[in-house]
Amino acid sequence: MLVSAPAGPRALWPPLDFSLGAVACCGACVLTNPLEVVKTRLQLQGELAARGSYRRLYRGVLQALWLVAGADGLRGLQKGLTAALLYQGLMNGVRLGFYSYTEAAGLTEAPGGRLVSGAAAGALGAFIASPAYLVKTHLQAQTVETIAVGHQHNHQGVLSAFVSIYRREGVTGLWRGVNGAVPRVMVGSAAQLATFSSAKDWVTHAQWFDPHSCLNALIAAMISGVAVAITMTPFDVISTRLYNQPVDEFKRGRLYCGFVDCLMKVSETEGIMGLYKGMTPVFVRLAPHTVLSMLLWDVLRQRALLYTHRISTQPGADF
Repeated sequence: MLVSAPAGPRALWPPLDFSLGAVACCGACVLTNPLEVVKTRLQLQGELAARGSYRRLYRGVLQALWLVAGADGLRGLQKGLTAALLYQGLMNGVRLGFYSYTEAAGLTEAPGGRLVSGAAAGALGAFIASPAYLVKTHLQAQTVETIAVGHQHNHQGVLSAFVSIYRREGVTGLWRGVNGAVPRVMVGSAAQLATFSSAKDWVTHAQWFDPHSCLNALIAAMISGVAVAITMTPFDVISTRLYNQPVDEFKRGRLYCGFVDCLMKVSETEGIMGLYKGMTPVFVRLAPHTVLSMLLWDVLRQRALLYTHRISTQPGADF
């Protein structure tokens, strides 16, 4: 996948690899978080209600952005940003770092290796970062009553949300909804990393640009963004619903028992298209997010690998 230095190592120091993945995706997150807010609202709108039986407050990406900004102010478009950055840093630091090592170890060269490695990397990252995604979803759904959709948790902030959930549900409550997050990120990660790797190899071998040009990564990331949006939206809807649902006195979800139950209920009451709610903002957000994160990650790793190569080839270097 990566075009490394001529004779340099392909593996980076693990903390550095983790940091590069985290920085790349956090940078993309800041720019795309308003679309994540809108996507969350669209996916919660008309929850378990037949099509046409509820009032549609949010009718599209641009109208939803305008509505949120008008009701909550410009800061409302960045709701949940701190939790989103925490999630992106943890999840993608682990995910991209793990994937780069499977790649360096040659595991991605086996048949289906890229898909399996991408899915495994995504599952690991999603599990570790699940509490941050839970809080992010709560905060992004939270708004004034006039434009509220879905359950309102009324947290005062990120720290308050973590403390409130822990006191009410214990440690396991912080991982509530992880059964929806893991398949979501597994599918998205497998599609993203496999298509990005394959597309970058294809573009590089086609020799459209210089082998070290960032345009190779840019084209590959655009192709990857389309694949992720198409495959991941149904899983994204289910994940949002599981994370945002209220819980009863026994710490069980009031609306869904788990991934399969949510899938069946949404399909039965909202139709198959209910699983594609928010498809437009999912694509509008994921495409630039994938482009930005994959491009930044690839460029940062290229620079780090080249720097490591220069250091290792200096006279007297002991590596």
